[in-house]
Amino acid sequence: MNGNEYLYNFIGGEFVEAVSGQRVDIINPSDEKVIATAPRSSEADVEIAATRAKVAFKEWRNTTPSERSGILLEFSNRLNESKDRLARLEMLNVGKPLAMASGEVDIAVDNLRFFAGAARVLEGKSAGEYLRGYTSMTRREPIGVIGQIVPWNYPLMMAIWKIAPALAAGNTIVLKPSELTPITTLVMAELCKGLLPDGVLNIVCGDGDPVGSAISSNSDIDMVALTGSGRSGQQVAASASNSFKRVHLELGGKAPVVVFDDADLPLVASTIRIMGLWNSGQECGAPCRIIASEGVHMRLLDLLGTELSSVPYGNPVDDDSIAMGPVISRKQKERVHGFIEQVNPKNILVGGTSVTQDQGFFVAPTLIAGVSQSDHIVQHEVFGPVVTVQKFSTEAEAIKLANDVAYGLAASVWTRDVARAHSSIKDLNFGTVWVNDHLPFVSEMPWGGFKQSGYGKDLSPYSLEDYTQIKHAMVKFA
Repeated sequence: MNGNEYLYNFIGGEFVEAVSGQRVDIINPSDEKVIATAPRSSEADVEIAATRAKVAFKEWRNTTPSERSGILLEFSNRLNESKDRLARLEMLNVGKPLAMASGEVDIAVDNLRFFAGAARVLEGKSAGEYLRGYTSMTRREPIGVIGQIVPWNYPLMMAIWKIAPALAAGNTIVLKPSELTPITTLVMAELCKGLLPDGVLNIVCGDGDPVGSAISSNSDIDMVALTGSGRSGQQVAASASNSFKRVHLELGGKAPVVVFDDADLPLVASTIRIMGLWNSGQECGAPCRIIASEGVHMRLLDLLGTELSSVPYGNPVDDDSIAMGPVISRKQKERVHGFIEQVNPKNILVGGTSVTQDQGFFVAPTLIAGVSQSDHIVQHEVFGPVVTVQKFSTEAEAIKLANDVAYGLAASVWTRDVARAHSSIKDLNFGTVWVNDHLPFVSEMPWGGFKQSGYGKDLSPYSLEDYTQIKHAMVKFA
């Protein structure tokens, strides 16, 4: 890309300009250079897209599971064949290392293939005679037009997590990519052009207000699925409630890492180095809140200090050895530093200072100790390369500290004691709990949280079910 890429909305099977004709620059966060321009759409564009999706639904819902499966498999093949192109564009638009971006394309391909198979086994409950003279059965049917709003941290992968189950279930889609990172989502549309019937997948670029708001309130859209911030989730839920739309929300997180005395401390530290700084910490399930036993607290701090202080970060385009790129924008960089500035400087063991580079939105890997449970940085999602460390004296205290946040997305527990591990799994109030690891995903298992982390599941057959509605059919014997 050379700075003059001209992107368009994808509506009704065609790439089209926004009704307003207005455009916005797309920035590479590593060097702050313009790499493309995208439409700045409005409610009018959403209205057109929703109408086209509603028309397309009449035919798409009647395709067989086998037909939809075949289309999703071909979609996955096209994505896989364009892996290098997609990964490079994701690196430029988000600022992540190429290997990371490439791995995300692999995950997207796998997800499409999983839901291609799942489409063929989705079924209602078998028939039964629950009232004399009648046979009852339940059917799982598509909901209709799905509005989907995806974030900037994983533009392509999150789009596929939303698109694949919705299409597999027989729905049509109006999708809004982040206004910061629309490039790979639109390349994805290019790849499926002519494969999906016109109007089945529509992509409308633009800001959350007005485009996201219009998707949430449009009367032709039957359900809204969002991955984003808690504030965005509240806005979507409030807007969708006016028309009683179903809402699927995957929101923020503040993942605890509970480390007991018998944990493999070098493994904990090396995992935090990778996953705590994954995507520059812009990951809702990132292991950002370490809660360590008093017996290993100091030793773990030493190991974490060594690990985090040696992470190579910078512009991934310039150097293949770079493990961490920038955060997504100047606003995000300022937000992360705003959290760090509230901390006593004596408690910042690694990082914490502004990165002196001519260009790019870089934040140094930061390790903070001596925090209290009530501290702002402990209670709220930073969404940057910042890890805090607390200590506990009893197992009950560890669980209490871990659960004492508004979020409930993901957590991990580190111990060699099987009974303690299973007890912790039960007591930790999070949608996903890992033991002796943090942040592995598989398409077969659900991802979604409790409390203010939202409701509904991505991945797994549960996600497919989220995009269906149950109908009871009752037949009287002749």
